[in-house]
Amino acid sequence: MPKTHEECIVYLEKIRWNGGTICPYCDSIKATSYKKEHRYRCNSCFTSYSVTVGTIFHKTHVDLGKWFHAIALLSQSRDISVRQLAREIQVSREAAAYMIKRIQSADSDDAEMLKQIERDRIFEN
Repeated sequence: MPKTHEECIVYLEKIRWNGGTICPYCDSIKATSYKKEHRYRCNSCFTSYSVTVGTIFHKTHVDLGKWFHAIALLSQSRDISVRQLAREIQVSREAAAYMIKRIQSADSDDAEMLKQIERDRIFEN
């Protein structure tokens, strides 16, 4: 089960792209991989992207392991407080509030991804 940021990226790539890549800007499947950076460059529109583009994880500076942990905690208890979540995953209250808001307002694509993360029980002991 993934717990580090890098392991979470690999896991997201698996559940989102199923072994390939899809450019979130033009839907092309032709890309060059930059493995060390976990990024791709589209060979059609020449845009650089990662698996988090277009998801609730995009443009956040919080480690994906903490995001996955937050998803697990929120799926277990919908009434978890911002302070409790912040303490549990070791982020600021502001970051925890932002994460809760993003998780609760996920669109249908993100909701499916969240259900998959919950189903796989990423942080089960």
